[in-house]
Amino acid sequence: MKVMIRRAEGVLSAYVPKKDLEEPIVETEHETLWGGWAKLANGWVLELPDMADDTRLPITVEARKRASVED
Repeated sequence: MKVMIRRAEGVLSAYVPKKDLEEPIVETEHETLWGGWAKLANGWVLELPDMADDTRLPITVEARKRASVED
């Protein structure tokens, strides 16, 4: 699914246009965000693509929803 990642006032958030859903990112697998999972405030866990650490935000990426962090 397409997900827009942005940083507003120092907080990372994810916007899913198809669901008209915007949630803060509350936890990530890697400090740099990319190439691992990101957990949203609503409990969704998204698998994010591997990208350069200095990728500029906002950016729209193809992400995959996981059932949980353990998957």
